[in-house]
Amino acid sequence: VLVCLILRLSGNVGAAPESALITSLPGFSGAFPSKHYSGYVTIDGKPSPKNLFYYFVSSERNPQLDPVVLWLNGGPGCSSFDGFVYEHGPFNFEVGNSTGTLPVLHLNPYSWSKVSSVIYLDSPAGVGFSYSENTSNYVNGDFQTASDTHTFLLKWFELFPEFVANPFYIAGESYAGIYVPTLASDVALGTKTGAKPIINFKGYMVGNGVSDPKFDGNALVPFAHGMALISDSMFEEAEAACNGNYHEPKDQKCSNILDEIDEALSGLNIYDILEPCFYGSAAKDDERKNTSSLPLSFKQLGATDKPFPVRKRIFGRAWPFHAPVRDGIVPSWPELVKRSGLSVPCMDNTLATIWLNNEAVRKAIHASPEAGEWTLCIDIAYTHDAGSMIKYHLNLTAQGYRALIF
Repeated sequence: VLVCLILRLSGNVGAAPESALITSLPGFSGAFPSKHYSGYVTIDGKPSPKNLFYYFVSSERNPQLDPVVLWLNGGPGCSSFDGFVYEHGPFNFEVGNSTGTLPVLHLNPYSWSKVSSVIYLDSPAGVGFSYSENTSNYVNGDFQTASDTHTFLLKWFELFPEFVANPFYIAGESYAGIYVPTLASDVALGTKTGAKPIINFKGYMVGNGVSDPKFDGNALVPFAHGMALISDSMFEEAEAACNGNYHEPKDQKCSNILDEIDEALSGLNIYDILEPCFYGSAAKDDERKNTSSLPLSFKQLGATDKPFPVRKRIFGRAWPFHAPVRDGIVPSWPELVKRSGLSVPCMDNTLATIWLNNEAVRKAIHASPEAGEWTLCIDIAYTHDAGSMIKYHLNLTAQGYRALIF
C-alpha cells in the first residue's frame, strides 16, 4: 500500500513510449475514447530473441486508477486479436461495403476498456504478430510460455511505469485455462522473490478454460447428455462401454461409441450450443459459401440478434471431442479440414484477416513485416507439461488472490 501511495504522489517516473502510440486506425473515422499503444517487447531466447507483440487499450474511465488486465486467447497457438476483434475489444467490426474491402470500425459500448486498461498479447512467439528470427523458438510448452509472458510483463511495466501501481489481473479463455494459472503463479512467485518492478497482482479470470485433462475429458459426454445433445440410449451405451472413462478409452467398444458421439455432435457450435453459427438473411451469398451445413435443430432456432461476424467466426481448435489435450503439433480447424474433410462450422475469421493483413493497418499498429502474414491460429509444436490446474488454483486462492472461473 505504501509503495502504491508513493508512486501515486510522485506521479511516477517515466511514461508510456510515444513511439508506441497509435494515432489513427484504417476503418475508424472517429476519435479514440482513450489512448491506444502497440508494439513489441523483446525478451531473451535461444538461439535468438523473441519479439512479443502487444496492443494496449487504456481505460476510458480512469486510467490512473482502473485495473490493468492482460488478455490471452487460447489454442495453444491463437492470437489475442481474437478477443480484440470479436469479443471485448474497443471496436465492433462491420463487413466492408464490397468483398475484400476493409471492415468499418465502430466503438464497442461493451468493451472491457470501459472500466479497465487491457493488454492484448500475442503469445507464445510465432503466434499472431509475435515472432523470432529463428523458428526453433516456436517450439513451446506451458512452463516456457508462462516464463516468457512473465518476462514480457516485467519489461512492459518498465515501458509503462505509470500503470505499475494499478491493480493487475490476468484473464483468458480456452487453453488460457492453462496459460493464466501458470502465469499467475510465476507472477505471484516473482512478487515474493523481489522481481522488479513489483506487479500489483490481484487475481485472475478464466472463461471456458482447460483445467485438467482427465476431469475435462470425462465431463464432456455427461454434459452432452445433460444438454440433450445426445440421446439417453447413446449416453447409457457410452456409460456401459467406457465406465465413465471417456478421456482415455481402454478398448475398441468404448472408442466406437465415442466416435458415434463425435458424429452426433458434428456441426455443433461448441462455444454456444444454443446459437447457430451461421443463419439469417443478413448473410451475403459469397459468405455462405464459406460455411458448413447446419443440423436441422440449428435451422429451427431461426434468426438471431447477435452480430453476423460474431456468429460466423467461432474458430475452435482441433481437439477431438473426447480428448481435449494432446502433445505435439496442434492443428487449427482449417488445417484439420484439409487433412480429413471434416465438416466444421463457424470457422470464418475473414474480418480480422483482412484488417490485420492490410499494409496501412499494420503500419498504424507498428506490426513488423518480419512477423509475416497474420493468421488467427497457427499450427504450433507444443508440450502440455504443466499438468492439472487444480493445484494451481488451490495454491493461488490460498494466498488470497481473487479468481473468477466462468
